[in-house]
Amino acid sequence: MRPLRLLHLVANRWWTGSADPALDLAVNLSARGHEVSFACIRGDALEANARAVGLAPVGELSLERTTRPWVLVADVRELRQLVRTRGIEVVHTHQTHDHWLAALALQDSPARLVRTVHHRRAIRRSPAARWLFARSHAVIAVSQGIATAARAAGVASERLAVVPGAVDVGRFSPNANRRAARADLGLEAHPVVGCVARLVPGRGHDILLRAARLLKARIPALRILLVGRGEGRPAVEQLVRELRLEEVVVFAGYRGDDLPQVLAALDCFALLGVGSEESCRAILEAMAAGCPVVGVRAGAVPETVVDGETGWLVDDTPEEVAERLEAVLRDPDRARAMGAAGRRRVEALFTPERRAVAVERVYARLVGAAHDAGASSAEGPALGRGRLVW
Repeated sequence: MRPLRLLHLVANRWWTGSADPALDLAVNLSARGHEVSFACIRGDALEANARAVGLAPVGELSLERTTRPWVLVADVRELRQLVRTRGIEVVHTHQTHDHWLAALALQDSPARLVRTVHHRRAIRRSPAARWLFARSHAVIAVSQGIATAARAAGVASERLAVVPGAVDVGRFSPNANRRAARADLGLEAHPVVGCVARLVPGRGHDILLRAARLLKARIPALRILLVGRGEGRPAVEQLVRELRLEEVVVFAGYRGDDLPQVLAALDCFALLGVGSEESCRAILEAMAAGCPVVGVRAGAVPETVVDGETGWLVDDTPEEVAERLEAVLRDPDRARAMGAAGRRRVEALFTPERRAVAVERVYARLVGAAHDAGASSAEGPALGRGRLVW
């Protein structure tokens, strides 16, 4: 398609939730020849990462979530001016706050409004939410589950597209230095189950630890590697002590550049709770690294993990989790086959390039519809015939 002038809005400052996928999409769209502007809350990790990849955020917008009306009015005014002066054709939003700002700013504008919903809690059944989504020309869900919730809340199927998450298969690879990571973490001869997730309630660390207590009696050399940080760490540490797992659990903290090596060092990856980005990028990274996965039936996990082929899907009970972890750890040949199958699945379905192409198709239909109509209607046109699902 012809190059477009795009603006991506992310009302976020941290390197969590929608930050990574939104920035990665913007970078890949830029690489495909589009003129991409990027805006986020300045002064923290998301801005630093955007600058590091050569996509300096625009300085006109605050995007701060605030109750101060003058700040909100100023952002709407600045956004309207930015769209006009840069000739923006598509404004792509990633959070509810920036979605509202764009919906208000783009009234009477020919620019198309797109929203990616990264977590189903952003879908609400209320008159305000219906107004907001009715003025969105396209809604992209990162999972079929989110799309189902959106349809139930009144979003027309014709405006919905399902575009799953993505992972850098060059960076995350089974060829990463497994031995060095194991030596660094003191895991050389141990069977290791790893989890990458913020240490906060709801991420399933308690279930994993209770499963580890059951499994320890059967596999005494077991180690559980917890990668991540968060305000819930003291509670997790307390549970480790209560379950007498001090020698089993290794806290690895936050891992950045060496995360691919850490994942390659695992014998199995476990994720038992969905975070703020429902595509569950951590599972995609583990699969790209060749790890078999034990994942809870929540979020996009059932759409990502093929039960019995790339790993196992489980309910959040310690008994079932322990059973599946033991099955992986006691059968290394099958575990390697599962890891290889997961890697092939990621390469086929979850690459950044594939995601960028899918989003391009959404844009192409919107821009084509706008061109054919000559102007946008008050409610915004539908995407076109049929459902857009990848």
